[in-house]
Amino acid sequence: MRKASILLVGFLVLVLLTFCAKKPPVVEEKPKPPEVTQPEQPPEIPKEGVEGKLVTQKDLQPIYFNFDKYDLRPGDREILNLNAKVLKENPNVKIRIEGNCDERGTVEYNLALGDRRARAAMDYLVNLGVTPGRISIISYGKERCKHCYNEECWSKDRRDDFMIVSQ
Repeated sequence: MRKASILLVGFLVLVLLTFCAKKPPVVEEKPKPPEVTQPEQPPEIPKEGVEGKLVTQKDLQPIYFNFDKYDLRPGDREILNLNAKVLKENPNVKIRIEGNCDERGTVEYNLALGDRRARAAMDYLVNLGVTPGRISIISYGKERCKHCYNEECWSKDRRDDFMIVSQ
């Protein structure tokens, strides 16, 4: 009983120290003027598919999400239908779905949101008949965002990219 009490007190002290630890001051930067650019397209990676057809990164289009959401919009479902068609026509192609977020929110929150976005796309592709073993997912959260200051730019950061990893 005494050991349990000591462990409980030690655990409580650890919890208090964790939540009471000093955090570094947040330095606010002045907003930079908005820089509007086209979203970067991944480099074209030619791959040989079924019957010698070349499958490139351009064959798999990204999808985009509303702020703080991971549900698939109707237009994005159409893009996923096209991506699924490419994958079904090329059964040796394996992909990685990369979930991304804009810069707003904490690192932890955006990592979880990026994961939910990638899983939503993966589930949709699997429901269309793509084998789950051909799909991996990763969340980059806000790690790859453009650090911009307007909705037009943020909307380009909230996306899933579909990367060819092998054939």
